[in-house]
Amino acid sequence: MTSILTPFEVGTMTKLFSKDRANKYFSKGMVVFFAGGTGHPYFSTDTGVVLRAIEVEADVILLAKAIDGVYDSDPKSNPDAKKFDELSIDEVVEKKLQVIDLTASMMALENRVPMLVFGLDEKDSIIRAANDENIGTRITV
Repeated sequence: MTSILTPFEVGTMTKLFSKDRANKYFSKGMVVFFAGGTGHPYFSTDTGVVLRAIEVEADVILLAKAIDGVYDSDPKSNPDAKKFDELSIDEVVEKKLQVIDLTASMMALENRVPMLVFGLDEKDSIIRAANDENIGTRITV
């Protein structure tokens, strides 16, 4: 079973986020999707995801993006862009790699939360990521 938690109600398909609700779902073995960011301006959805991961003491963030991992430059404008299989959150911050925003990167760094960045459009990517298959880019702490 799954549930989608958001900072605001979206009809009947989501429930309002609370740490207690998320942990209740986790204790039942459910998969929880955090959507909608923080619900506040000036904070990206990336920052919201990292914030929620810290709040629920997640082991890892599975971050589905429009791109299949982290690159040394924008692969849309640079056909020679190099994809990283693994790098540290320190390297993401130091090299200013923009797969997630700087605020989210710093929060992940300070709270030592690893991530897996993978392509949402790839076949079965969420299932593969959840099964710890070697896809995307692993960001270590």
